[in-house]
Amino acid sequence: MSKDYEVIVIGAGPAGYHAAIRCSQLGLNTACINKMVDDSGSPVLGGTCLNWGCIPSKALLDASHKYVEASSVFGDIGIQVTGIKADVPKMIERKREVVSQLTKGVEGLFSGNGVKNLPGSGKLLASCQVEYESLAGEKKTLHSDYVILASGSVPVSIPPAPIDGDAIVDSTGALEFQATPKRMGVIGAGVIGLELGSVWSRLGSEVVILEALNEFLPSTDGRVSKDLFRILKKQGLDIRLGTRVIATEVKGKGAKKTVSVTYEKDGEENKIEFDKLIVAVGRRPYTEGLLSPDSGVNLDERGFLFVNDICATDAPNVYAVGDVVRGPQLAHKGMEEGIMVAERIAGKKPLVNYDVVPSVIYTHPEVAWVGKTEEQLKAAGESYNVGSFPYAANGRALAAHENEGFIKILSDAESDRILGVHVLGAQASEIIAQAVISMEFSATAEDLGLIMFAHPSLSEGMHEAALGTAGHAIHMINKRARKG
Repeated sequence: MSKDYEVIVIGAGPAGYHAAIRCSQLGLNTACINKMVDDSGSPVLGGTCLNWGCIPSKALLDASHKYVEASSVFGDIGIQVTGIKADVPKMIERKREVVSQLTKGVEGLFSGNGVKNLPGSGKLLASCQVEYESLAGEKKTLHSDYVILASGSVPVSIPPAPIDGDAIVDSTGALEFQATPKRMGVIGAGVIGLELGSVWSRLGSEVVILEALNEFLPSTDGRVSKDLFRILKKQGLDIRLGTRVIATEVKGKGAKKTVSVTYEKDGEENKIEFDKLIVAVGRRPYTEGLLSPDSGVNLDERGFLFVNDICATDAPNVYAVGDVVRGPQLAHKGMEEGIMVAERIAGKKPLVNYDVVPSVIYTHPEVAWVGKTEEQLKAAGESYNVGSFPYAANGRALAAHENEGFIKILSDAESDRILGVHVLGAQASEIIAQAVISMEFSATAEDLGLIMFAHPSLSEGMHEAALGTAGHAIHMINKRARKG
């Protein structure tokens, strides 16, 4: 049987388009099927990340942070500004321009690398066959040697708060408000909820975040969680833990529409009313219409496509990558999986090191971490050392009016190998890369302490924290104690 393509990728988000481009670079005849369209019905590449997630949210986070700086910080550093006004429609329009530029960039990368772009949907059949349906509704069966499934994820919905796209929205709808809600509710104090809550709080909304868990960000380092909670509360976010939403009711019409939320806390029912309600309780793998019964691909107990450590499914020559498989639903994790699979198809043998996947929360200050937390090390009975350095003792941080936060390094008490790094502070998303690189090459805290860092820089905090694990920090009084 003749093959239409050597590799077919289903999905053009970060995992899918990275896989497709790398396959083509390696000389494989590659097609990428992508069903995503914009508001006008035109096909767009880049998946949720570029169109409705990572990129547009950061555009609004950065714009809203600049507004806060101009309105309340510039005066502290000697810049007097008057007449500050947030032009929300302009912010939304700029966000769309950024998205358009990047999605068109992926189109150019497909063209430049020889990837065949197939707008429409794909369903995996048996024996690496794919049923392709174009956006016009025309169907045909494509034959290939390999298939890579990268269908991504979608927001989780909950019965008590059905999305209506107006008063009650998901994370996508929360990036399209044309005016700042007077009072806004957010269900979920995870990464998405905190970031979206921060955007609209900075622009003047009274934001209440309702979180069912009794702990704030339980997967993060305990000190990070405690300090960030305090900082966000000081910024105006009303974060209510142990609060379970049990019902919502949309009232009124048009501009007067409101949402009444009934929630339970400490065994008592309460009501609160908002102009807008954002449901941000996580994301789930998107597999609707992806698999035929005889595809040979299985799902795990959580609805993810089942794969092994190299992202191979139970079906021969079929791989799955990104949000649709186990592990953190992070764009960069999917990117690396896509590249790994492409290179394995081409005969190489790379692996993704899942022990050094960085995570980031783009609040201000930012939070970033990689590896183990102190709580995990304690629970495992591991012996470790701690080095921590505050932003308040960093010259560049003080000069930049960014003195909140710290950098914390955990190292093995015997080998000194770095086990985890946690950053709360300005540019944490950039600083954490130093930790990822160090841990990828099995560096010790001493190795980091021997490296020369530029002065003055925020990164010097990493250097000092590394020195601090052995009680050798220069710019703070050392309080070294062996832990565990």
